[in-house]
Amino acid sequence: MVQKKRKVSMTTIISLSMVLGVAFGLITGKNYPFIEMLGQLFLRLIQMSIILLVTGQIIEAIGGIKPSETGKIGIKTVVIFTVSTFLAAIFGVFMASLFKPGIGVSIANIQAGAEVTAGKANTLTDTLLGFFPTNIMQAMSGGVIVQVIVFAIFFGLALSFINHDGKSVLYKTLVDFNKVIMRIIQMVMYFAPVGVFALVASSIGKFGVEVIIPLAKYLGVYALGTLIFLLAWVAVVSLYTRVSPVEIVKRVTRMSLVALATTSSAVTLPIEMEDAEHKLGVTKEVNKIALPLGVSLNSNGAAMHMAITIITIAQLYGVFYGFSDLVYIVALAAFASLANAVVPGAGLVSLSIVVPQMGLPLEAIALFAGVEWFVGMLRTILNVDADTFTSMLVAKSENKLNYDVYAKDYQYATSD
Repeated sequence: MVQKKRKVSMTTIISLSMVLGVAFGLITGKNYPFIEMLGQLFLRLIQMSIILLVTGQIIEAIGGIKPSETGKIGIKTVVIFTVSTFLAAIFGVFMASLFKPGIGVSIANIQAGAEVTAGKANTLTDTLLGFFPTNIMQAMSGGVIVQVIVFAIFFGLALSFINHDGKSVLYKTLVDFNKVIMRIIQMVMYFAPVGVFALVASSIGKFGVEVIIPLAKYLGVYALGTLIFLLAWVAVVSLYTRVSPVEIVKRVTRMSLVALATTSSAVTLPIEMEDAEHKLGVTKEVNKIALPLGVSLNSNGAAMHMAITIITIAQLYGVFYGFSDLVYIVALAAFASLANAVVPGAGLVSLSIVVPQMGLPLEAIALFAGVEWFVGMLRTILNVDADTFTSMLVAKSENKLNYDVYAKDYQYATSD
């Protein structure tokens, strides 16, 4: 009997690419322009379809169901996003206060990696107005994804009234258009192993180990906080959906690896949507609303990052906060996470908004520029996985979690 060859999964190949990238960067200690170019090319190939993907998927999801259903799914999604983001900020404050990553670290030993200019702290009115585009084409060309999402929601709602009988030609055309965009992304993903290797190798080669050592405790605290918070997420989702926690972890591995390698929620979105549907059983009705919304509205990782970093900077400068100040930091980190850009390297921009609000020197942010890529990995994996876990909770609450995707030898319940 001839044994059938076992196909190596893309997850395994990407994992190997990351390991090889780290090894190559550490051994050579250099950033080769050609390798960096390959990594940037991979990012651009995915980014070129992100706006169309987000717009099309939201319009298709909302346009294909009743407006009342859209409201229920949307409200549940936003509520979970809000609660989890505040919990992430609270946990970040707790971790930084408990482990004190800034105590005992000499600022002189940290090499400033960038010049930082103050970000503008918007008022509540400006923030709310910023959600709504004055020109959708300008918002799309500028990559202002939250404005694109708002437009897509309105477009989808309008289309749902026209498509009430399911016979709208525009809707059917849009479904085909979305299939084409997904096919483009699938084609790009064949390049993922090379792209991931190039991104990791160039980043490690550029920054090296020497930038990590002075801030090793800071990175360690953030990494531990991220791990604990993700495990808490897995526990909650497993208890509510009755899916094995081991199975959940296994099925989010690919998207998590892509999140780590690209440090971008937007770039990871296509893989996240595919795996959420085909591996985790989140049906399209929920998947296409919750996950694109999560790119801008759910930033567990960003909220935790800002909370930990603010307190670390305060400890570096010998500043200590009372309880009311810590409450303010939680609120500041949670709300500022909404303004967190969904592209690599956006963390410094967000910090430039929140750090001065706590009376800390703006130039302190430059001390963390050297480890921004490593921080971005942690921030992105928590953002992406939290979006996916939220979609699972919402899908289960709406009886739209497809348990057929799970192996039959795992215990699960299909009824409440």
